[in-house]
Amino acid sequence: MRIKLFILPLVLVSVCFGNAVYAAKTIMHAQAHNPKETLIANILKLALEKSSSNDNYFFKEWHETLNEARLMSMLEDGALQVAWAGTQKQYEEKYFPIRVPVLKGLLGHRIFIIRQDTQAMFNDVHTLEDLRKIKLGQGKFWGDTFVLKHNGLKVVDPVKYNNLFYMLEGGRFDFFPRAVHEPWGEVESRPELKLTVEKNILLIYPFAMYFFVAKDNAKLGRLIEEGFRNAIYDGSFNEMFYNHPLTKEILKLSKLKSRRIIRLENPNMSELTPFDEKALWLNIDELEY
Repeated sequence: MRIKLFILPLVLVSVCFGNAVYAAKTIMHAQAHNPKETLIANILKLALEKSSSNDNYFFKEWHETLNEARLMSMLEDGALQVAWAGTQKQYEEKYFPIRVPVLKGLLGHRIFIIRQDTQAMFNDVHTLEDLRKIKLGQGKFWGDTFVLKHNGLKVVDPVKYNNLFYMLEGGRFDFFPRAVHEPWGEVESRPELKLTVEKNILLIYPFAMYFFVAKDNAKLGRLIEEGFRNAIYDGSFNEMFYNHPLTKEILKLSKLKSRRIIRLENPNMSELTPFDEKALWLNIDELEY
């Protein structure tokens, strides 16, 4: 009898604990399979921590890597609660967008991979008109490709990502614009190719990666936006963003402040984009490098 009395409280505690875990709201999101994705997942957690929600959240990653089309489809079907993607007007119409740029618009800042013997070609590039005279490479179905073509740039656009590096080395085009966190790793991972990172030019176009939720999950979306803005204005977002190893390294390597800036238009951006809220966006003049 004494044994039974001892076991019963343990069972009750176990059941209660299990119910508490079960009661936590599960936020299923994409797999954070690299440092950039891990940073974004941490920003999502920070946003909900800073919101006025009294709920507990259990964050879970989808078990496999998803392409963007499937990611957004699964958001609509309810298999995922939150997705993040480069915004476009059709996404903002179909889903509930949290209009705060997740990475301060950093992904709209592009520097080039070039062949090692062609830096002199880019030393003379000072304007968009100069850049229009030089062919570039970009993936056929990438959102950036539409932006680059819209601005009158000469784009060679194969389907396969990896082919771009070999086509660049082979002279099919002369530069490959990459988001600032990408080119050094891509060059280093292909030592057999005579490629390097261009030293002087920074291509900038308005670009925002947003969190999205399904339209019928707007309550969660509003909580994410509230918490995200709270984190921006109390400084905790900047502390996370600028002190993350990925951000610190790429800002130091890219030396954005010393580069010549060429600006492009991005017709994919909605008129509802909060461009006037300067605290939400990267300000190059405030950077150390």
